[in-house]
Amino acid sequence: MALRWRIVALVAAAVCAVAATVGVLVHHASRERELSQARDAARTTLDRAAATYARTGSVQGSGAELGAPGLPEDLRGLVAKGRRGTEFTAGPGGPAMWSARPAGGQVLSVRVDMTTTMRDIGALDTNMVLAGVTTTAVVLPLGVLTAGRMSRRLRTAARTARRIAAGDLDARISAAPRPHDEIAEISTAVDTMAAALQERLRGEQRFTADVAHELRTPLMGLVTSAELLPEGEAAGYVRDRVRVLSALVEELLEISRLDAGAEQADLSPCALGPLLEEIVTRTGLPARLSFEGAEKPVGAVDAVGGAGGAGGAGGAGEPAAYGSEGAVTVWTDPRRLERIITNLVVNAHRHGRSPVTVTVTVTVPGGTARTGRTVTVRDHGPGYPDTLLKDGPQRFRTGARERGTGHGLGLTIALGQSEVIGAELTFTNAPDGGALATLRLPGGPSCAEAEPIHR
Repeated sequence: MALRWRIVALVAAAVCAVAATVGVLVHHASRERELSQARDAARTTLDRAAATYARTGSVQGSGAELGAPGLPEDLRGLVAKGRRGTEFTAGPGGPAMWSARPAGGQVLSVRVDMTTTMRDIGALDTNMVLAGVTTTAVVLPLGVLTAGRMSRRLRTAARTARRIAAGDLDARISAAPRPHDEIAEISTAVDTMAAALQERLRGEQRFTADVAHELRTPLMGLVTSAELLPEGEAAGYVRDRVRVLSALVEELLEISRLDAGAEQADLSPCALGPLLEEIVTRTGLPARLSFEGAEKPVGAVDAVGGAGGAGGAGGAGEPAAYGSEGAVTVWTDPRRLERIITNLVVNAHRHGRSPVTVTVTVTVPGGTARTGRTVTVRDHGPGYPDTLLKDGPQRFRTGARERGTGHGLGLTIALGQSEVIGAELTFTNAPDGGALATLRLPGGPSCAEAEPIHR
């Protein structure tokens, strides 16, 4: 049950409980007061009748009666013992208060009729029930209104917190003045936390960008100096380390641009099959490219990098044939898509095991012109670590020793570039083992009509 309806139910239960308690107390007090008054009246009348009987030997006109047939048996037994008493009955003759005492060997009794009194008490009970229902009908809508406002404020706070968790650090809860209550305190605390987090992240982003820029100048001198070294094993090792350092600096600069939101996609309609074949081939790493769900099957391509290293449907050493009719077009940035696929393939070889498979899946839902385009990159290694599956790729963290070595920047860049081109990149592990990265590409506004312009 939502908090709103819990509060409403609590208000309704509280109102009903208060109304019932007050009703019971008022009913009990009124009944006891009326019974006490009737008991006193019966005793007074009985004492006067007893005095008259002792003086005149008759109770005529005193309101009392000797040997009354309707006298309760318990009260009759009490008088037989020489005592006096009172008793309330609700017999066939209606509610009444009896008072009796012995008088000259007989039972002298007085009956006070309480029919009207009990009817008045019943009417009072009915009025209290109506008052309770009316109070509930008035208070409950107010409780619904108040609970609804609280629920909306809490839901707004929850939505804003989720936006902050998703990366929108500009989101704030207290955009308008709010009442000063506990919810306002929570909202202020979340806004303060978001502001502090935003400032810290911006500081880290500035630091990363500044470090990368400052490293670029001495790195260029180091690259030039390494190229001037005489050939030899030591020189080759130095050049290799310089290349690694240069790549790391470029990746840091790219991440800083992604963090700052400075990257803009240059979208254009592209033939997906030829583009991916070209990308996989340029990686220089063995990977199998296959296609599923296309209107015209285009076969599979084993790309092994290098000139003449692609073979497939068109024969060994030749690129696969993609007719313009069978080509699947996507609206994307070819350079950024290449960056994403290349990083995924390199990561699969670096941290997984062969074979590495790049699969293009095209789905055409029934009854609509929209087409789904998905690219998956899979290896057959130990799979992604649990921390990556739970929190996503983290820079400078590979997650598990068995995943090999690296800086943890490749998947971070791939994820950032996928957001730039409007694609969705997710990381899972295949049921039968191996890491599985899935890239869902947007179709774009005019993919169905546009001519493929990239090969």
